[in-house]
Amino acid sequence: MAALPGEELIHQGVADLERGVESVESLLVSMGAPRLTRLGYRIDSPIPSPEHRLYEVLRAEDPDAAHSRYNSLVRRLVSFERVAECAS
Repeated sequence: MAALPGEELIHQGVADLERGVESVESLLVSMGAPRLTRLGYRIDSPIPSPEHRLYEVLRAEDPDAAHSRYNSLVRRLVSFERVAECAS
């Protein structure tokens, strides 16, 4: 599955979760964990309540852009999941 939209976010998020790192990417992967698991990704320890935590992280970085960044990241996750489902 090379060159899928948002693939870099997913790979980074999975790697961060494996290392126990909370990042924007690992929170995003945690949000998509059920669907990503069905797609064959191994996600052993998703972060609890990732939706709220992701928004808080984005708000801490830039309060004025948090909402639009959150929505953009979720769109990229969903886009990746949809394309990955079609590719498999």
